[in-house]
Amino acid sequence: MGNGTATADLDVALEKHRTELTGYCYRMLGSSFEAEDAVQDTLVRAWRSYDRFEGRSSLRSWLYRIATNVCLDMLAAGNKRARPVDLTDATPLAQAALSPRPDNTWLEPMPDARVLPTVGDPAEAAVAKESVRLAFMAALQQLPPKQRAVLILREVLAWKASEVAELLGTTVASVNSALQRARATLAERADASPDGAVSDPLDEEQQRLLERYVKAFEGYDMTALTALLHEDAIMTMPPFDLWLRGTADITGFMTTLGASCAGSRLLPVRANGLPGFAHYKPDPENGGFSPWAVQILEISDGRITGFHCFLDTKRWFPLFDLPLHLEAETNEAEKGV
Repeated sequence: MGNGTATADLDVALEKHRTELTGYCYRMLGSSFEAEDAVQDTLVRAWRSYDRFEGRSSLRSWLYRIATNVCLDMLAAGNKRARPVDLTDATPLAQAALSPRPDNTWLEPMPDARVLPTVGDPAEAAVAKESVRLAFMAALQQLPPKQRAVLILREVLAWKASEVAELLGTTVASVNSALQRARATLAERADASPDGAVSDPLDEEQQRLLERYVKAFEGYDMTALTALLHEDAIMTMPPFDLWLRGTADITGFMTTLGASCAGSRLLPVRANGLPGFAHYKPDPENGGFSPWAVQILEISDGRITGFHCFLDTKRWFPLFDLPLHLEAETNEAEKGV
């Protein structure tokens, strides 16, 4: 009986760390699904070797050590996930072609709830959100794996250099050197530094901008949409490597190759510390609306600067606990709430 209780207690103790470990593995790997696999692997390894855990460090530190080793093993193949803007130049609308690349090419979206633990300190919460934003995540993927781990542990999770050195089995001098090199790489990437552009929670102006965006997008009103987009706004659509820059090319795409999205519905989601929407487009065969994309929006100075559409709905909609079909009337009722 006692053993069963101990087992249940260990389950609870390990499970308490799932969200923060998923956030850590996601920052390391750039993939929502690989991060969840890595955490599952970490918890199974911890469970199996718990009798050898001597309590010399906290359970949390021990779990991070296991998770780090799992991630470093997964990264040994050398794959670096990226955004379309990291791989090619912008395509002029006249040459727009939709050519997909394999799933493991792309930085993947992640629901906030799966990677951002509830913390009481607003400053800590803000750092956590900034560190899963798409631009920062893309910059992290350019770092060698060990530097990536050091930067996340020191800068995002606020571990001491001595704690990181112990976790990685190295010296404080080596940790400090890796951190300097990682910071230098990130400093070269102008889009990697969190600019505080999106308030947490969204301020009134940003909230109004999103409301206007929903109205413009659902009404497929390109004039209204143009007024909300920054003149250099970018639009990406993984798994396609095509990306567009500027209001003319974005709205031009939406009214040509993207014309079937007219009459769509948007439901709000929170992803990567940013506002987003589940995009459903009209389903002429079955009626109602079928999933088309998870959109993540980047906002700066009262305009939308990035408009990122993740199109692999069979993967993303279940991850975000979103329905795979919307009835027309159900959606109207939800929108009226």
